[in-house]
Amino acid sequence: MPYTAENWPITAALLQFPNKGADGVRNEDADPSVWEGVFREVKEAGFSNVDLFDAWLHPGDLSSQRLDELKQAADNVGVGAPAISAIRRSVIDERNWEDNLDYSHRTLEAAAHLGCEVVSFGLHQALTEEQQKQLWFWTVEGHKDPVNDKDTWNKAVSRLQELGKHAADLGLLMSLELYEDTYLGTGDSAAQLVQDIDLPNVGLNPDMGNLIRLHRPIESVQEMIAKTVPYANYWHVKNYSRDEDLARGYYVAVPAPLETGLISYREAFKTALSYGFQGIICTEHYGGDGLSVSASNQDYLRNKILPKTEDYKLGQPLVAQGRQQPARATR
Repeated sequence: MPYTAENWPITAALLQFPNKGADGVRNEDADPSVWEGVFREVKEAGFSNVDLFDAWLHPGDLSSQRLDELKQAADNVGVGAPAISAIRRSVIDERNWEDNLDYSHRTLEAAAHLGCEVVSFGLHQALTEEQQKQLWFWTVEGHKDPVNDKDTWNKAVSRLQELGKHAADLGLLMSLELYEDTYLGTGDSAAQLVQDIDLPNVGLNPDMGNLIRLHRPIESVQEMIAKTVPYANYWHVKNYSRDEDLARGYYVAVPAPLETGLISYREAFKTALSYGFQGIICTEHYGGDGLSVSASNQDYLRNKILPKTEDYKLGQPLVAQGRQQPARATR
């Protein structure tokens, strides 16, 4: 049966948690009680599930024994871990692509070991020194994938195909996160990349928040929704308030709750359901008490946006949902 507002799997992003303790010990090397502490805080905020966001901990760098301990830590607290988001490990990074590709394969193996459903990858690369100086890193430009470079595009397609096939062998969905100035940085480019990869278990993570927060002109939100959401199989949701003064070339955006930001998630989810979306959702928020705002975002989705009963009309998906095989997209 289709998901309803009550049982839709929604995960908490772990953006607010550091990747090492006050003692300098990396989370990969920490005692499982440290992991339990994070999971407990997330549960007490109102979540039943977490996304094992790899800026917090690298599941792909854990041994089988440590993965078992990680799963046990989640079980002890009573939270699920159905998703992993691996970020800033682009498989077309000129210097590090081989290491990043190996790491991505290890992350898929870890996800299967943990019983996850989906792994989200992106093409965004490490923050530049200038970005790291900013209050909000997105206010200055970072890495840009080369435009109209067929060779680099084909490398992205072939390497992501390799990961997608591995994911399928493991029974996993693979999702590609929207991010500015990469081949996942516009609606057209992101949709084309999924079409060129051409694997039913590979879809988009239409994190439009990554695109609307830029302090420069942006693509129409309605066009982003129309072009990317039909390929969604996992979804980071966050929002930003945005102001523009075209005459002065003035653009500003700051984090906002889902309900009050520029993106209409009411419109976005209507479109998603019309294309059969049944993917896991991850709520995010940057700044302040981001975990509590993420929890409020979950409440907004459950109380006002997601369908309350199972008798809603669900469209035909273009990519796999919940490991189910879809019809091929019409080219």
